[in-house]
Amino acid sequence: MRVVVARHAGVCYGVERALKLADEAAASGGPVASLGPLIHNPQAVAALEDKGIGVASALDEVEDGTLIIRTHGVDPAVIADAESRKLHVVDATCPFVRAAHTCAANLHTDGYEIVIVGEADHPEVEGILAHAGGGAHIVQRVADLPPRLGRRVGIVVQTTQPPALLAQVVTALLPRTAELRVCNTICSATAQRQTAAAELADEVDVIVVVGGHNSGNTTRLAEICAARNPRTHHVETADELQDEWFSGASVVGVTAGASTPDMQIRGVIDAVEALPSDG
Repeated sequence: MRVVVARHAGVCYGVERALKLADEAAASGGPVASLGPLIHNPQAVAALEDKGIGVASALDEVEDGTLIIRTHGVDPAVIADAESRKLHVVDATCPFVRAAHTCAANLHTDGYEIVIVGEADHPEVEGILAHAGGGAHIVQRVADLPPRLGRRVGIVVQTTQPPALLAQVVTALLPRTAELRVCNTICSATAQRQTAAAELADEVDVIVVVGGHNSGNTTRLAEICAARNPRTHHVETADELQDEWFSGASVVGVTAGASTPDMQIRGVIDAVEALPSDG
């Protein structure tokens, strides 16, 4: 079976940076925990636990040592609280997410009514909402926009959202506002991976998307691929591959979310290459 890998796939700078910070924290000695999973990849999180980096669901679970802030960021009040408890805080917030925080805070200070384009239950959006003063509107589609908005509206975007969705929201808001300020905080790595995945899906018989089932950016890659190629499959590891997916196929595409380590991708590629081609 011939495998073609998307030209942009796998771990992005923000995730690579977070994993490096976590390794350094573990090497320094003492108890280490991340506040929530460091990244949305169960296998990578399990590997961190093997190195002694636990996962705390709440700040009260961390009594001492080092607290790592996950790539998705948090409410700034959480960091202040952790520091008041004499914890050593390592902030692994992705720089692109931090830019979204800054934009949200600036829009709030400047008096804009804020619309956050993203998923309401996602930890990244929760952090953006906190920086926006807690009163922003969260929309995942144009239909989610409130019927009434002020004259001055600002937009911030969850970093892993597709550019097409941002364009749709902007188009819908333009006739409804006197002033619209847009912070395009979509991560460039996300945009590159989405474009490359869409191109690859058009060129192969089957496409496999590798990454955590709890990963928003990986799930969106799978959705983008499925819209172009019905033979799209989202897996975390090679163990989930099923032989029947590849019946009649000769070329298989592989892409991966921004929180998927190279070893995980390699495992899927090796497993697919070992399959017989009957296309």
